[in-house]
Amino acid sequence: MTDTTAGTVKTFDVIILGAGINGAGLFRDLCLQGLKCLIVDKADFGSGTSAAPSRLIHGGIKYLETGELGLVAQSTLERNLLLRNAPHCVEPLPTFIPSFSLMKGALAAFRTLLGSTTAPRSRGALLIKIGLTLYDLYGARHRVMPKHQFFFRRKALEEMPAITPRIVAGGIYYDAKISRPERLVWELVRDGLDASPESGAANFTTLLGQEDGVLRLHDPCGSERLVRAGIVVNGAGPWIDHVNATLGVPGTLIGGTKGSHILLRHPELVDSLKGRMIYFEADDGRICLVYDFLGLALVGSTDIKADNPETVRCEDDEIAYFLASLRSLLPALQFDRDQIVYAYSGIRPLPVSNANEPGMISRDHSAPVAEPGEGRPFPVISLVGGKWTTFRGFAEEVADTILSRLGRSRKTSTRMLPIGGGRSFPVEADTRRAWIAERSMKSGWPVPRVEALLARYGTTADSVLAHIAAIGGDALFLDVEDYGHAEIDWIARHEMVGHLADIVMRRTTLAIEGKLTAAGLAEIASVAGEALGWDESRRAAEIAAVSAQLADVNRARF
Repeated sequence: MTDTTAGTVKTFDVIILGAGINGAGLFRDLCLQGLKCLIVDKADFGSGTSAAPSRLIHGGIKYLETGELGLVAQSTLERNLLLRNAPHCVEPLPTFIPSFSLMKGALAAFRTLLGSTTAPRSRGALLIKIGLTLYDLYGARHRVMPKHQFFFRRKALEEMPAITPRIVAGGIYYDAKISRPERLVWELVRDGLDASPESGAANFTTLLGQEDGVLRLHDPCGSERLVRAGIVVNGAGPWIDHVNATLGVPGTLIGGTKGSHILLRHPELVDSLKGRMIYFEADDGRICLVYDFLGLALVGSTDIKADNPETVRCEDDEIAYFLASLRSLLPALQFDRDQIVYAYSGIRPLPVSNANEPGMISRDHSAPVAEPGEGRPFPVISLVGGKWTTFRGFAEEVADTILSRLGRSRKTSTRMLPIGGGRSFPVEADTRRAWIAERSMKSGWPVPRVEALLARYGTTADSVLAHIAAIGGDALFLDVEDYGHAEIDWIARHEMVGHLADIVMRRTTLAIEGKLTAAGLAEIASVAGEALGWDESRRAAEIAAVSAQLADVNRARF
């Protein structure tokens, strides 16, 4: 914890409990307004639900059929803004949406717009064409991508020849994907700390309780810290109800659903996608997706009511469902479990709902306030729902509420403000080549190495390159493809790393890319341990913990 001493009480304007995407986005916004804030997470930044998305930044085309038109409008705007503000990790994703009938689903969609809680089980070409046209209209603000195209069967099969010949039509529209969502959460926290040096951030810190406005926190060193604030924000995601109970706020706000994904090492599939996502209707009517993610095929997502984030994992029946759906969609390709290099799952912190189907639960956000009560002099604002794409807008709304309550005014807007390594990022190909060539010439490192650092860290790569120069070189690991000792050393020393898992699962994409071997993990642990002062027993424990997590929860192979 930053600047807190056991036995003393440190005061902040706002304390945020939970450092997922909603909490981190709010922390950054409030710090930029000059507030003194503390953000706390019981694990690592961005390690819960925020690390388990479909890795899309999307306008929510499926929300058209649930009648959430306002959410579509906000989502398309925020998608366009993220393409501008985080170009180092958010990029356009052309998306192919197939149709297997001409007219099905139109009547059901009309009933949904009138209030029905049952989504269409089939989406015909007419419905898709209308949806894509509306999607273009909603995405007009700050537009950065082309409008949609629509094809009938012959042209659709020319565009996507591996797809089943059962197709009758198809459209191509544009959304976006995020390559490193976990890093973006950290970058938001870092931006907040840079904007407000008196603010603090603490991972692996547990809320023990509160008494008369003083929160008791247990930090990684085993010490108890005492803090207070005028306003407390509960951004704990699927743990919101548990945290509220600890704060003395009764009630049930969360009715989450589970979303699982798998990643396949399948070059033939990746090539057939032509850089596009296929957003398709499975045989049972549920929506699935598959696209190229860092050279692997990412497949998702399930939507199953669930409420225990501590035990969530991608189960065998979900894997079987994904593979069966792919075989039906792409019958010319072969799919089996041996192609899986990674699997993950998370609980979406959706609002409690009586919807008949999980897919009909609103993905919109809200921030209910529990006003001060007996023994609790501060209000608690809970961040309920939301999604990755809309975090900035959600943060802005809540920040304005907090500023009003504190009698403060907004100093700056985050609407057009770059995030982390997105600052001064060379977006155009020519500018990017020049940026890479200049750094390569100055550092003496090969162009491909500098290019890899830019792709991973955006313009923060300048800091990594400076660190490499300061310690006299960056020998590449023997068993970790295209990563260097100095790069990992820089992460360990500068990015609030507490455990080996933080490096391989969140500050980098090593785990999800399937690049880890037992020998490689030991190499990384050696460098991280040297930077963080781990002895041999601590290094062994960190390796064992990551190995167990990957083998049990994520099904990754060593």
